[in-house]
Amino acid sequence: MELRRDPITQSWVILGQGEALAAAPEECPLEPAKIEKLRSILTWPAEGAWQVRVLPHPHPLYHVEGDPGRLAEGMYDKMVALGAHEVVVETPLHDKRMSQFSDEEIERVLCVWASRIADLKKDARFKYVSVFKNQGALAGEEWSHAHSQVTATIFVPRRIKYELSSAHEWFKDKERCIFCDTVRQEEKQGKRIVDVQGDYYALCPYASRVPYEVWLMHRPHNHLFEQPRPGSNRRQLAALLGRVLRRLEKMSLAYHLVVHTSPNTKNKKGELAGYWKTLADDYHWHIEILPIVEKTSKSYSIKEVYFNAELPEQAAANLRALDPNS
Repeated sequence: MELRRDPITQSWVILGQGEALAAAPEECPLEPAKIEKLRSILTWPAEGAWQVRVLPHPHPLYHVEGDPGRLAEGMYDKMVALGAHEVVVETPLHDKRMSQFSDEEIERVLCVWASRIADLKKDARFKYVSVFKNQGALAGEEWSHAHSQVTATIFVPRRIKYELSSAHEWFKDKERCIFCDTVRQEEKQGKRIVDVQGDYYALCPYASRVPYEVWLMHRPHNHLFEQPRPGSNRRQLAALLGRVLRRLEKMSLAYHLVVHTSPNTKNKKGELAGYWKTLADDYHWHIEILPIVEKTSKSYSIKEVYFNAELPEQAAANLRALDPNS
């Protein structure tokens, strides 16, 4: 497996015919009886019957060992797929989706995500740590057992770089966080708000890329998902996430969920050289959920321009009207 960079878009692409592309086994490898025999990176709780367990991915896209081996091939750049790739087994119960978890169970998963981000950021080689969850066959789910994944990479994903750049420019011009401004405006207008729990907001973005796209945002400013502000109540975020997922699953059981947090500023090389001194002020963590509505699959992109037939205002109204507890 190797990483190649597109010199025009600056995006990195993983190439190779490795084990990661192998078909998933018929029997789920995440059942408790099987994973009890595997090396665990983290077990929660540490003693007694586990509720969440983090394992090395059985067929990782990235490998911790070795050197990046950066090479130039004429005008092109490539390097080894160095990094980390982990699986978060979210429950020992095989037939239970996150939407069916209690608030306490979801909070436990959120805490494990934060713990793994913080731990992987201790390695200065890693520029970014991603947490994502693909549910359903249409989303490329690897196993039906409830799980999410964590990857640490020696590059910053293109989508995150766009966000960071825009946030920096906004702060430079206005001395305000663009995400904080977004929450304030959406709160004031109300028409794209789906649900609220304490200081946590679920909203359909103004320029939603797909039908029923939802972002979860914390109103108080914070650039680090893995480092909650004093007084933050993650149980409230867990309750909100659970209700949002139950609403979305009435539209589609398949979705992509991604945690967006700040990059690892311990890495001062390459694209992060001279990194913004205002990062703590201009970026803001959030969670993006993109459902996959099969009948409108053409909405995902038309030559890099998104087409969405469902106005976010109407999508938010539809989601608000749904009972998340029925």
